[in-house]
Amino acid sequence: MGARTGRPSCRPTRRYTVNRKPQSARAFAERRLPPFLLMAPAGIVLAAVTLIPLLVMVYMAFTDYNQRSLFTGEYSFVGFAQFTGILTDPEFWASFVRTIVFTAALVIGSVVIGVGMSHLMTRLSTTMRTVTTIVLVFAWAMPNVAASLVWNWMFQPGYGVMNWILTQLRIFGDMTNTDWGADTGLAFIAIWLLVVWQAVPFIALTIYAAETQVGSEYIEAARLDGASEASIYRLVTLPFLQPTILLVTILSVIWDFNVFNQIWLVSKGGPDGSTSTLGVFTYITAFVGLDIGAGAALALITALLLGAITSVYIRNLIRSGEDL
Repeated sequence: MGARTGRPSCRPTRRYTVNRKPQSARAFAERRLPPFLLMAPAGIVLAAVTLIPLLVMVYMAFTDYNQRSLFTGEYSFVGFAQFTGILTDPEFWASFVRTIVFTAALVIGSVVIGVGMSHLMTRLSTTMRTVTTIVLVFAWAMPNVAASLVWNWMFQPGYGVMNWILTQLRIFGDMTNTDWGADTGLAFIAIWLLVVWQAVPFIALTIYAAETQVGSEYIEAARLDGASEASIYRLVTLPFLQPTILLVTILSVIWDFNVFNQIWLVSKGGPDGSTSTLGVFTYITAFVGLDIGAGAALALITALLLGAITSVYIRNLIRSGEDL
């Protein structure tokens, strides 16, 4: 009747439920445990060499652990007293400002030269590009300590190669006996050249890899419209390279903010602490002055600053859709 009058049928509909067999604990373990077991050795090593020291550093930052504590084992919990002392210390703020300015100079120099080098590599022949790539890789692969020692020899007063070259140019006068590490400006120049020399290869090769992915049809279309090579690079190539340049810049900020080896081996933070950045200031406080509690607090402040910078890098990766 309901079908002929168009009224809905009042018959109750049957509902069928599928009885799923509960997954056994053994089957769940066989499927879920292997990835954790495979990652367990690496996780244990990372915890031993990274997480545990980090926790110890955080704990010591709230104590007055010093040279006396090394012999007696006695120390006291002082709360935020170390941080209060650091934030009211003029030397801390001087090293902090010095770190910001020097990091900016390093990042700007390395990124600008790296981007220019990458564009130059697109104009080289295959042979010259291969030679350039090999040279860049060797420069990038050289350890910081070895490169810093070679740099010291090159800028050594009396018989340094750079002093001899500058003297032969007869532009700056006789620089044979110039001690680069004894002058604030010269020390920063030598350290800047060293860090940039080591940073440019990674940036150049990374930007070059991105630049090779720019569609040739866009460049050809711009040339047909009468655009110059400079305009093509500025209006076509750079927009494609912008995400890669941003990521490389953020990585350079993280690395250059934390530079220590080159500064310590070239100038040891001198003269009179004028080239001391946060890393050098932390090292001197903790391992020269043996105020380990204050050094741990400085390291924690630096870690928090680097963590904030790293969060920008991770957020940018997520926005660009890249895998972490």
